[in-house]
Amino acid sequence: MKERKTDLTGGLVCPVPITNYDKIVMAHGGGGTLSHQLIQKMFLPEFDNELLQAEQDGAVYEVGGIRFAFSTDSYVVKPIFFPGGDIGELAVYGTVNDLAVCGADPQFLSAGFIIEEGFSMEELWKIVQSMKKAADRAGIKIVTGDTKVVDHGSGDKIFINTSGVGKIRDRVNLSWERIETGDKIILNGKIAEHGIAILSVREEFQFETDIRSDSAPLNDLIGKLLDVCPDVHMMRDPTRGGISSALNEIAMKSGMGIRLEESRIPVGEGINAICEILGLDPLYIANEGKVLVFTSAADAPGVLEAMKKHPLGQDSVIIGEVVADHPGRVVMKTLIGSNRVVDMLSGEQLPRIC
Repeated sequence: MKERKTDLTGGLVCPVPITNYDKIVMAHGGGGTLSHQLIQKMFLPEFDNELLQAEQDGAVYEVGGIRFAFSTDSYVVKPIFFPGGDIGELAVYGTVNDLAVCGADPQFLSAGFIIEEGFSMEELWKIVQSMKKAADRAGIKIVTGDTKVVDHGSGDKIFINTSGVGKIRDRVNLSWERIETGDKIILNGKIAEHGIAILSVREEFQFETDIRSDSAPLNDLIGKLLDVCPDVHMMRDPTRGGISSALNEIAMKSGMGIRLEESRIPVGEGINAICEILGLDPLYIANEGKVLVFTSAADAPGVLEAMKKHPLGQDSVIIGEVVADHPGRVVMKTLIGSNRVVDMLSGEQLPRIC
């Protein structure tokens, strides 16, 4: 049993060292290395239970022989309105997608609002309408919620938390434990659009190309591919930290190696040009309408075909595979034929993108 020390008031003292930081920094919420450390060294040991140990995008549990997924997320994006979406739509789609990559059909959603005093009622109404429209598109009902108002200056306009429940499909079992050598990794389209859309508005960059967030509900696309192949091994939506952080988490948890082909990773010409100008790597930039699908080599052609038939999967492509080499690491074959280790994001490229 681990020792639990207390301070003079009887409160528990944080074991040292949990991390190399004595205060929270922005990168702890960026989905990269510091986020991973915080979860692994503080939250997981203290909240430890069999459901949490799975480390999925949602908790998977069973009631009366029926499996459900439960997930929650909070949204603090700045600005709250951006090309291709807003904080309300994002809050609905984000939780819907977390449920979908667990193999669940999303059913019910809660919505919690933390609103700063003085926030525009007109803007709040726009956000509520956007959430209603997003919920209808995703086929999910917002059934409960909560509202809190904080003093002016104590928040930043509005923060939203959503939690959701969905029923997991029969014969579907998605887990990092099922990943095998030879599995193909399929991505449903171009990356980094959400993060760059946020950046363009926040910093008031005047790009010649029209950059819009890829924010979208993935449950219909995922449902269609599971209709074709319920035996998909694993799925993950690469939001904060981009596809790099998502793949690194999967590699570390499974103990398998992941090999990517840079020539196959879809990046729009405009996004690529902007990243080169600003010194950003699209592999580390957030997405809000993308999914990584791990499936056997035998099933990959059928899954890819099903995804390409869907509007959100027309640009789907196999970007890599699971290998026995370099276990726990992600390595990419570059355009010039060399190998590059793709580490997890160590800092935070773009703060507050979701």
